[in-house]
This record gives sequence, structure tokens and C-alpha cells, in this order.
Amino acid sequence: MGLRIAVDIGGTFTDFCILDEETGIMRVAKTPSTKDPINGLFAGLSQEGIDLADVTLFSHGTTVATNALITRRLPRAAMVCTQGFRDVIEIRRANKEDLWDTYKDVAPPYIPRRDRLTVCERVDASGRIIAALDEAGAREVARILRKRQVAAVAICFMNAFMNGANERRMKAILEEEVPGVPVTTSSEVLPEIFEHERFSTTVVNAVLSPVVGTYTARLGERLAEGGYGNDLLLLHSGGGVMTTHGARQFAGRLAGSGIAAGALASRHIAMQCGYPNSIGLDMGGTSCDVSLAYEGRSRITKDWYIEFGYPIRFPSIEVLTIGAGGGSLAWIDEAGSLRNGPQSAGADPGPACYGRGGEAPTNTDAHVVLGRLAHGLAGGRVRLDPSLAGAAVRRGVAERLGMDVHEAAEAILKVADANMADAVRLISISRGYDPRDFALVAFGGAGALHGAALARELSIPTVIVPPNPGVTSALGCLLVDIQHDLATNYIHPAADADPVAIENEFAILEREAWERMRHEGVAVEDVAMERSVDMMYRGQWRSLSVSAGTPVGSTRGLVEAFHAQHEREYNFRRDDAPVDLYRLNLRAVGIVPKAAFREYSGNGQMPKAYECRDVWFEGTAPVETAVYRREELPAGARFHGPAIVEQLDSTTVISPGVATEIDRFLNIIMHVGS
Repeated sequence: MGLRIAVDIGGTFTDFCILDEETGIMRVAKTPSTKDPINGLFAGLSQEGIDLADVTLFSHGTTVATNALITRRLPRAAMVCTQGFRDVIEIRRANKEDLWDTYKDVAPPYIPRRDRLTVCERVDASGRIIAALDEAGAREVARILRKRQVAAVAICFMNAFMNGANERRMKAILEEEVPGVPVTTSSEVLPEIFEHERFSTTVVNAVLSPVVGTYTARLGERLAEGGYGNDLLLLHSGGGVMTTHGARQFAGRLAGSGIAAGALASRHIAMQCGYPNSIGLDMGGTSCDVSLAYEGRSRITKDWYIEFGYPIRFPSIEVLTIGAGGGSLAWIDEAGSLRNGPQSAGADPGPACYGRGGEAPTNTDAHVVLGRLAHGLAGGRVRLDPSLAGAAVRRGVAERLGMDVHEAAEAILKVADANMADAVRLISISRGYDPRDFALVAFGGAGALHGAALARELSIPTVIVPPNPGVTSALGCLLVDIQHDLATNYIHPAADADPVAIENEFAILEREAWERMRHEGVAVEDVAMERSVDMMYRGQWRSLSVSAGTPVGSTRGLVEAFHAQHEREYNFRRDDAPVDLYRLNLRAVGIVPKAAFREYSGNGQMPKAYECRDVWFEGTAPVETAVYRREELPAGARFHGPAIVEQLDSTTVISPGVATEIDRFLNIIMHVGS
């Protein structure tokens, strides 16, 4: 017996996907998260009767790194800088998250000024060493850090992206003088121009190294004690996984672990259904994460952060997060307009209909008033009180706007849908993609409640609801390969760039990639390398990435691909303008064998609805609507809305007239445009 287990630990629940390799049958589970996330994880394994000796792959998405940055529960760390540059991460870019709020300050740096020490050294912009590292000064810095008992050190020297020799020597001295303390160098983590971004990423990586190292060591030991004999795989922001060795070295990559899993799963599900272009809508209780995949590939960004002002420049799947969820509060602003979120009722007290003391109306209360949610959530563990929901909507919205309670509930959801539609437009239309060319994958606990309405708003023709929407993010952890992203600056006019010189730079990156894969234990035949080049029009400082072949021939093809990419992204191109190469990128992928998911067959016979109830849909009087249990819908079934489909982890709303089918993987596919 071989089991593949994926675990996604969130703030409220820990989600499990358990795949039987022999049968392709997958089962899912949820357990409450605990203060020590490892305890909650093992409680779930025990609940499901998992013998770790039967597990062939254990993949894990975690918010441990993200939460450590948000809560600032970080070990004491230090930063060693070139003399005169200790305040780069405090000066930042001198910008603000809200330009017009003069009173809101940016959060302080992760390393305070007293722990940012300097040494004498200097490298110029061409990489020439002007002043070698002052070794006496370096050893004095090491003595101070040893006395302060710091848990990690970030080394950030000016222009080290061009020549990291001084950083490497400083690291060697620290490893000699302060043994056992993890040391991170900027030339190893992010060998790129722009010192603030490079320093900030290095600092994040350093302060997270002890957190991630301790966590992965503890989890790995407990898995081994239970009988698991393979590598623990950890999902990182770029959409791949790392072993514990890679995670300790590049801990900052786990800062976006949680949000990447849902984006990967939605892309896979859409591809499985025959849609290479897809938009993922992961709507939970408090927030909504929106992602996009085009031609089967997720969009990647390097412009992201956990706290504004402190960028993390590791490649990350682009995910846009807004405050829209089942618990988002409906409220009236000072001008008398109806708003929705980002404030949330959270899990405690939760929406008014939970009966735990919440009084403000939420999206969940609006769905209860409209009959879309009725008896309870989570298989009946959370009971819903329609009278409390109605009272909250009436008191908070209906009476203040002169509406009846059903009109008010519908208005609440329209505002929520409008907020999410704006987020989808930002990640699609503003990037040069037409939503009408995409399928919408709606998941999370609340995504399937809003999928059809959102698709109508954006003219998206197809909505896909996975078999287990509430644990889809955990599924993403089963679908990934070991992945490392490397890059080097290569600033050169494209017109006279030497392909041989470019090949030499790629060869250096490939040697580093092979070394990392060797440490990860990946077989040579399972490694694939993907090249890309970042390019820009001369005078720009923002770049676009285009794929590069192996070997790189003439740069003319790269330039033409850049023009086409720029036209799609910004709706114009300048064929007469000179183009510069900016950065060379290499993605090394270690293929992890994938188990096949079971395909189902059925006669397509629709089951009898287990109940009928009045449901209010947009702009209609109440409609008698059939309610089905998700587990009773067979593959091949076809029907038209209105319908409600209920299951343990989510509820799907199918609007009147919407043609719906159940595919061979038991996805619900709604053809909203039909």
C-alpha cells in the first residue's frame, strides 16, 4: 500500500489530501489547527488512521514563515554591511503604502539598527575590488555577534551582486568565529542590482532560517519516528517544493508557501478539464486569493512582500489577495453607501447566524437569508440560525437603506461580487488578458457560492468547482516538483550581445543548479532546466521575461518575443526602440513522480433531490430549488439550474438556466455562457 499525503496548515484548520497510489482514490480531512502546528498535523494523521510506514510522499504547505514575519516572533538576528550602508533597509524607497496618509508609518525593519554592524570593504559597480575585506574588523564584528548570541546573520555588501568575494570571506570568518549560527549572503540569495531589494530579501531569508530550520527538523524527526522513510517536501512561493536542506538554506522562499498551493491546484484542475487558461478564485472565511494561469503556466512575479516596504524578490506565483470571505462584514459608510469588507467577523464570534454573539451582517448571513445556505456547515457541526441572520441583515443594512431584508441580502452579495470582480480584472485585464478566454475555478469554503455570479459579471463562460473545494489548497501540494530558481544580472544591449557569453553565464547557473539538485537527492534523469531572459526597452527599469532556448542562438528571436510580450502586457510595442538584456534566469525542476487520479464513470442518472426549498436568485422572486448532496452526483450527470449542491466543506450555487455537468473527475462544470 502506497499513500501520498499533502497537508496545508492554516490559521483555523489543517487540511489533508490522502491519495491511494494503487486505486487513485483520494480522501480529504480537516482538523483544527493547534498552537504548535505539528501537534495538529499529527492529530489529523491519527484521526485518519495513517501509518506513516505506508506513506511514500509527504508534501507540506505551511504558514509558519508567513506568520513569523507578520507577528514578528523572530529570533534575534544581525546584519553585517559595508561601512556607511547600515540604514539602506530603513531608508527603503522612501515610499508609502497609502500616499495620502501622512500619519501611517511603515513597520520597522526586521533587524533593529543596533544589530546592524559595518565593516570596511568596497566593490565597484563593475565588480572590481577596490578595498578588500578588513579582516581585523570582521573578526571584531564576529566577537560582538558572539557576545550578543544572535541566532542568524545576514551579510549585505554593496555591489556584491557583481562580485561576492568579500561576502564569502566574511561568511567564512563568521562560520569560524560563531559556529552553528546560520549565515546568509546577498550574493548567494539574490545576485541582482537594486540594493534595498537585495538587502531586504537577504534579511528575510536570514531571520527565517532559525524558524524554518527548527520547524523542519522537529517535523522531520517526528515523521521518521512514525516510520516515514522519504524526504519531507515543503512547498515554496515559486510553485515547487524543497527538501529540508533547501528550506534551511532558502527559508525566505517559504514566506509565500500557503497562497501558492491553491494557485497550483486550480491550474491543474482546469488543465484536467481541458482549459489551459484559468483564473483561480480561492474564497475562504476572511480573504479571497485570485490567481491566473495562461497556456498552462502560472504568472510569476518578483514584486511581493509580507509587510509593505520590505520586498521579497524570490520568484513567486502571482496571487492577488483581498478582504472578501464568508465572514466579511457589510457596513454603511459615512456617505450612506453599502460596503463589504475587508473587516471580518472571523471564526470568533463569526457571522450572526452562528449564534455566537456576532451582530453585524456578513456574506454568510446574506446567503442564509436568501436560502442558499440553510441547515449548517461542516457536515452540520456549525448550525445556522436564519432568524439571527435575518435580524442582522435587517438591522445593519435593510432598515438603513429602506430595503426589505431579501433586497438587502442581495445587495450585500452584489457588493462582494463587485469587489472580487475588480480583483480579477486587476490580475487579467490589466495584465493584457481577456477573462472571456478563461475558465473560473471556484474553491475554498465560499468560492462555489459566488462562482456563477462572478462569472456572469465578467462574461467568463465556464465555472469549475473541484470535488473538494474546501481543501483544494492541500491538493496543490501533491502536484508539484522540486524546484530551484537562479538568476544573474546581465545588463547588455541586445543588438550586440554575444550568444557565447550568454551561454557561459547560463552554464554557471546550471552548475549551481546541478549542485543544489545533488543536495536534494534528485536523480540526473529527473532534472529539467528552463531558461528565460528578462528584457526592457532602454531607459526602463521594469523588465519582462521571455523564454530562451538551449543553446541561445541569435538574440533577434528574443527581441521579437519581448516586443510581443510587451504589446500583450501594455497594449503597445516599440519596434524601433533599442532593447536591453537585464537578467538571465534558470529554473531547475526535479521531477517528482505523480500518481494518477481516479477517473469515474456513471450512467449520468440524476439522483432525487433530498429536499426542495425557496431560494432567492438575482432579480427574481423566490424559486423552488432542488438541493442535492455532492457525493450522490454521478459522473456524466447533466442538468440545468436552479440547484444547490451541498457537501462537507462547501456549497455550490447554480443559477437558474445554467447548464451543468459532472465530469469524469467529479468536477462540477457550469456553462454560464450557454
